[in-house]
Amino acid sequence: MNLPPPPPPIRNPEIKYTQIFINNEWVNSESGKTFPTINPTNGKKICDVQEGDKADIDKAVAAAKKAFEFGSEWRSMDASQRAVLLNKLADLIERDRIYISSLETLDNGKPYNDAYYRDLTICMKVLRYFAGWTDKIQGKTIPVDGASFCYTRHEPVGVCGQIIPWNYPAMMMVWKIGPALACGNTVVVKPAEQTPLTALHVASLVKEAGFPPGVVNVVPGYGPTAGGALSSHYDVNKIAFTGSTEVGKLIMEAAAKTNLKRVTLELGGKSPLVIFKDANLDEVVEVAHRALFFNMGQVCTAASRTYIHEDIYDEFVKRSVERAKSKLIGDPYDLKSEYGPQVSKEQFDRVLELIESGKSEGANLECGGNRHGTEGYFIQPTVFTNVTENMRIGKEEIFGPVQQLIKFKTMDEVVERANNTSYGLAAGCFTKDLDTALEFSSRVQAGSVWMNGYGLATTQAPFGGFKMSGIGREAGEYGLQAYYEVKTVVIKTNKKL
Repeated sequence: MNLPPPPPPIRNPEIKYTQIFINNEWVNSESGKTFPTINPTNGKKICDVQEGDKADIDKAVAAAKKAFEFGSEWRSMDASQRAVLLNKLADLIERDRIYISSLETLDNGKPYNDAYYRDLTICMKVLRYFAGWTDKIQGKTIPVDGASFCYTRHEPVGVCGQIIPWNYPAMMMVWKIGPALACGNTVVVKPAEQTPLTALHVASLVKEAGFPPGVVNVVPGYGPTAGGALSSHYDVNKIAFTGSTEVGKLIMEAAAKTNLKRVTLELGGKSPLVIFKDANLDEVVEVAHRALFFNMGQVCTAASRTYIHEDIYDEFVKRSVERAKSKLIGDPYDLKSEYGPQVSKEQFDRVLELIESGKSEGANLECGGNRHGTEGYFIQPTVFTNVTENMRIGKEEIFGPVQQLIKFKTMDEVVERANNTSYGLAAGCFTKDLDTALEFSSRVQAGSVWMNGYGLATTQAPFGGFKMSGIGREAGEYGLQAYYEVKTVVIKTNKKL
């Protein structure tokens, strides 16, 4: 879709909020410590943010627990009124859309165009979608044996800890708080330490929208301290996490050791995109390019293994390399820029190290492979051929701008290779033959399969992974299930009804 240029960005957005948000109040950390958040475009500090740790998580959880108590303003609120608040929050995000997009670009490095049109659009859509669900979360009446009347209630889980990744900071925050609040829960949000600023601004809008104190709390801090305290807190009833598989395992372990709290995890991916020989090259080269390089490759569903049928492989490689070389890299506030920096020095170094491993393990570097420029964390769009699944770049989640173009011959071969991974988040295929597409979609092991397109995630459809790509589903009606308990009520009657 060709969209008109967005309104001009705010190149130096004012930093309005750097404190911890608990009980609808801004407070400093109990320890008095702060941490810097860095502009990845130039590597310079934007500001210092209050560093929450266990003591601050304890305060936030206590506030959320009190707000969830039976008889509280939040628990007594009509479901339809929760919808009013969620819609009001969406309206306020829309009002501040330019500012939030500009702030996201500053703190994350993503092109402003993408932040404005993709991230903020999804924020508003998610909140409005789940606002529509608030008064439709309901149980059933069930015919049972004997003289009894049986029904079920869908009740909120309680206090939900929600740990947000750095690749889509505002969008992922809203994706998590939307279903939780729709069901009547309270939340404690731990934004990524690399990108805390937009979450803190959204917190200010929560208060402005009129949510009662304690319903939404935001504690910036580091994963091992603030995130660890949230995951292991006895009064937290549910944890939702998006991030690496390694950290997801630690969160599950912490949850199991405390109170067996519910856990949903959206973790890593090594997603295959399969191009069959009848695909339209004029279309699919660009789709495959964006499926990997969008958001500088920092996407959990990135098509990081692109399999191309041998009959069209050479031409596909040629066009893909040309497209990667033509990519416009630069100032993410410039509306012409397609491509910004990696989010942090740590991520920048990791991606370059994996690129070097690809070279040393025998993959063919077709273009890129080095730093772009001299300032910030920019990496050249990189394309490899002759990649195998036993190479590090063929099996590890790179989370960076590294496209791998792999030749295949038959359906059986490509399905086996596509499934030869510990991950199973997403997959895609391009073909004009419906039977081929349906066979591939039924055989590939992935939570989402996109045909003749890629990244076709929507608010209404469930999203999550197979295997080590996670547990549970987010978005859509399925996304509500992790946020309510099913209570069975049976009433003894004098007669069979």
